[in-house]
Amino acid sequence: MDIEEAIETAIDYETRIRDIYRQASSTCDDDIGRKIFSQLADEEQGHLDYLQAKLVEWKQTGAVTPQRIRSSIPPGKSVEKSVNKVSSGVSGIDCARDLELLERALEMEKETSGFYEKMVSELDAEGQELFGPFVDIEQGHLKIVQAEIDHLRGLGYWFDFQEFDLEAG
Repeated sequence: MDIEEAIETAIDYETRIRDIYRQASSTCDDDIGRKIFSQLADEEQGHLDYLQAKLVEWKQTGAVTPQRIRSSIPPGKSVEKSVNKVSSGVSGIDCARDLELLERALEMEKETSGFYEKMVSELDAEGQELFGPFVDIEQGHLKIVQAEIDHLRGLGYWFDFQEFDLEAG
């Protein structure tokens, strides 16, 4: 796959995940959940804008100059705090529809992350530089979505760590 095709494919992935988050933000019953879905949709729109600009640049010059991608989703420990806020606000709400949308988003985020990882491993330095930052960003999205799914399902896990153990003595 050449860089032009990779950018076009990335645009397709980002469009699909953005649309899932837009749908979720418009149908979510919870104010905090709606805000998070909206923030994720805006984040994906930012990725789209960036990639579309890079595609134009590629077509005009035959090269791309990677720039810093802005992310509204905080990294590391901040992600845990953000997810905790969302999770604490959903109790008592019928979350079946939200859970279904989160599961769709999780699958799409996995596909998107896999695509970016593949591009980083297969493309030349220019492509690696362009797509490398997306790997970290999408991994953060995956963690947020998975943590919320786990919470809504009541599995007792938070970021792959068991919150409680009924067997502990």
